[in-house]
This record gives sequence, structure tokens and C-alpha cells, in this order.
Amino acid sequence: MDVPGRSCPLSYRYGARALRRPAELEADTLWIAGGLYGNTLALQCLLDAYGAEPGDKALVFNGDFHWFDVDPREFKLVNETVLAFRAMRGNVETELAAPDEDAGCGCAYPGWVRDATVGHSNRIIERLRATAREHPGLERLARLPMHLVAQVGEARIGIVHGDADSLAGWGFSQEALGPGAERAFQESEVQLFASSHTCLPVLQTFANGAVVNNGAAGMPNFRGALFGLATRISVRPGKDALYSARWGSLSVEAVPLRYDVPAWQERFLSQWPPGTSAHESYWDRIASGPGYTMDQALRTNGVSAAPSVACR
Repeated sequence: MDVPGRSCPLSYRYGARALRRPAELEADTLWIAGGLYGNTLALQCLLDAYGAEPGDKALVFNGDFHWFDVDPREFKLVNETVLAFRAMRGNVETELAAPDEDAGCGCAYPGWVRDATVGHSNRIIERLRATAREHPGLERLARLPMHLVAQVGEARIGIVHGDADSLAGWGFSQEALGPGAERAFQESEVQLFASSHTCLPVLQTFANGAVVNNGAAGMPNFRGALFGLATRISVRPGKDALYSARWGSLSVEAVPLRYDVPAWQERFLSQWPPGTSAHESYWDRIASGPGYTMDQALRTNGVSAAPSVACR
């Protein structure tokens, strides 16, 4: 039986071979941000960091840029800012623009996620839909792609929201990522995958490629570390990586987005006070970070750790 929030609609599925095509964009430096979740302060932090990037560059938002932004002004700001760049739809944008009655939030949560979390997410999307219905041009979200292919240096980059096969797939989650990823590299002819969706970061190299999941651009990703993360892939190393790895001639980096924490917490609470679904599911993470460490995210030889700098 399909359970809203756990089921994966057929329309979400594309298969790794769908990425076996010419690249839609080329750049020397590619920034990828998924899981912004309506955090407008993290969005500005990202734009400042990207704006300081020299040379030939591109920025891609790979889904779930909406989530907590039920305030119409916040929703409008996120929507208009993100859609001025390259953007893909995540399950959130898909279920806002063209809801599937069996999908719920479209998260396709696996069995290890608690039923309470699934229920909270289904209620969050319902409240967010009420905001979205009042926003003109919502059909633009429905037209966003589920995946993109980019060329950086000699490597083909598969940019997805979930995994190589599905918009809401969990194959690139830190819980599931393993040798099975080799099939995805072979079928897609992609050397690097960049994803988000599963909300915790991971960077892992394999014989035929690498997977980097930025976790969340708009929420803390490690216990006690209250900043978001974006992915940077470039022909040259950056200065601000929290951790990084080399793949061939490329530098693959997790870049911290050090937004104003008190200001964001105030904005979150104004939209999701205690007792609401988002507060029940996310406040502990927003206030303290998840029970996850950087050591758990790093699964590659040759990883270098470097001090991070705050956004200015």
C-alpha cells in the first residue's frame, strides 16, 4: 500500500541512463545548493560567497529551496531569487506545483525514518501549499528539470536532487551510500554526482567516480555547528572549504554557509512556533545541529580539512 510521505511516484523515476546525454552547462567552477528550505539568510550568504567566486562559474539550486517559508514574503523572495539562476525541482517544489494525492510531501522516506517525522512532513507541505497557491507563476516550478548534466574540466557532473534513479531516491544518503553507486557511474557515464534530499552530507569516492551530498544549505549539518553547506566543484581549489577531496584534476568541496543564526531562528519561530509540525521535527536541529559529525561525512582517501570563514 502506498503511504503518503513514504511512496515514490512513478513520475519521480528516471533511471541513471537518463543522464547519458550532452552537458547542458559548462563552467570552470560549479556551485550546487540543495535543501535551502526557505532560509532566506542562508540564501543571501550563498549569493555572497558565489558572487566572490572569480572566473567562469555557474550556480545550480538542486531542489527543496522551499519548505519553512510559509510567510508569503519569504516564499516570494526565495522563489524569485532562486529562479533567476539554474534551478531544479525537488520533491517539495514538485508537490507544490503538481500534487500527487498518494505522495504526501514526496519525501519517499525509507523505513529507518520514524512515522512521526513522515506525518509532520506531510502536514508541513499542506501548509506550504496554502502559501504557494497565492503566489503567481507557480507553474514555473512544474517546468523545472529533475536532473542536469554539467561539464567541469574533464569530468561530467550529474546534478540530481535524490539519487541517480529517482527525484526522491535515498541511494546517495549517508545511510545507504556504498558500492552500489558504481552501477550509477557506469550507466550514466557521469564521473561525479552532486545531490541533496536526504538532509545529511556525505562525500565518498569510488573507483569510477565520487558522490557529494551537501546535506542542507539552510540548516545545520553537524552537531554544534550551526551553518549550512553548499557544494563547490572546480578546476581550482577554493579558500573556504570545510572539507574537500580531489577527483582527477578537480577539487570537490563542502563550503560552509554561515548565516546569522539568531536572526534565522527568530524568522523560523515566527512561522513555526512550538507545537507546529516543523517545530516538532526540526527545532532541535536548527538550535543545536543533528547527531552527526564531520568524520561521518568524510569517506574518501586524500580528504583535506581546512578552516572555514564566515560569510561577510
